[in-house]
Amino acid sequence: MNRFNYNAAAELFPSRRFAKTQVTQYRRFARASDAIQHCIEEMPATALAGSYLEVNEQRFEGEAIRALYDAPDYPLKAA
Repeated sequence: MNRFNYNAAAELFPSRRFAKTQVTQYRRFARASDAIQHCIEEMPATALAGSYLEVNEQRFEGEAIRALYDAPDYPLKAA
């Protein structure tokens, strides 16, 4: 498996169920690490289901986003 590039640009596509709320609108991030942090630390947990990140033409949904956040090489450790 290729190593995930946390410095790549990322796009967040919210769940259609939550797409119209302020917290879960479509967003672009300069770094995937920031997008992942936003998903886990800022979005309601219920909004994570059905939302996905697109990074380097790969899609990461719900639990895959959580796995990237929990990975040992995730660069932004929670304070």
